Amino acid sequence: MAGDEVSAEALWYVGPGRAEIREERLKPLTSGKVRVRALYGAISRGTEALIAAGRVPVSEYQRMRAPFMAGNFPFPVKYGYSTIGRVEAGPDELLGRNVFALHPHQNLFDVPEDFAVPVPAEITLSRAVMAANMETALNATWDAAPGPFGRIAVIGAGVVGALVAFLCARMEGTAVTLVDIDRSREALAAALGVGFATPDTAPADCHFVFHTSASAEGLTTALNIAAEEATIIELSWYGSGIVAVPLGGAFHSRRLKLVSSQVGKVAPSQRAKFTHRQRLEAAIKLTAHPHLDALLTPAVSFRELPTVLPDILKPKSGVLCQLISY
Repeated sequence: MAGDEVSAEALWYVGPGRAEIREERLKPLTSGKVRVRALYGAISRGTEALIAAGRVPVSEYQRMRAPFMAGNFPFPVKYGYSTIGRVEAGPDELLGRNVFALHPHQNLFDVPEDFAVPVPAEITLSRAVMAANMETALNATWDAAPGPFGRIAVIGAGVVGALVAFLCARMEGTAVTLVDIDRSREALAAALGVGFATPDTAPADCHFVFHTSASAEGLTTALNIAAEEATIIELSWYGSGIVAVPLGGAFHSRRLKLVSSQVGKVAPSQRAKFTHRQRLEAAIKLTAHPHLDALLTPAVSFRELPTVLPDILKPKSGVLCQLISY
């Protein structure tokens, strides 16, 4: 099979709110690469909603390119970065292994060996698709260096926010609250073992506040509930949007820190200890906890994606981690 050209199918975003599945040809497999048959994938709702709407700023066209992305922003573009699959061809040590790859939504693909990260046998494959989001959450906790402690709030109960809350709650001596305008997210918080509050009932004087809601209102809440000399870690990506930030009032007198966090680089506090590969391996292992199943939305089939994506990506869909089954 690896010695001949074969057919594959991939999802492409082709216009505002439109996607289609396109056939692709894979050339004979070359040395140093593996061929992976996709089993599960996941939609990164926040990022992919902006991409599907064509809202990637021109200034970010290069920085927003994902590994193995094809096409160019705004359209058409093959995008995505969360796939679990089985190695069908390649070196003996990887043949037949289940691996995680930062690859767009595609049923069969080739990647360099180093980009196929084995998934430990004890980890449920459908849960391991959250490794990319877990990597973002892990990096955010590292960006809060020297590390969260005491009272912590996470604004925005999406996948990344929930994973940040989950990680912080595992640290000794923390009291973690997940904050969201959607009261139904209280059940999710309970499943993850953290507290829940709406913005009007959020705890005050938090030592660390992580903001993931991608809204001006959420960022305002984060600033308002931060303790003196606290750090607010901003994980939201706003695309081409402009956000009003209330930096008047007590922002300066309370000596607050507003810090950006982005997964493209390993956090400075851990850069000497972790490579990108090692950080991803750590993130995969962190998906082992069964409570994280609360974040998974029942799978849709890969071939259904062009039809169901508009509903999945709409702002109030209620979807957390949308699982894809191949």
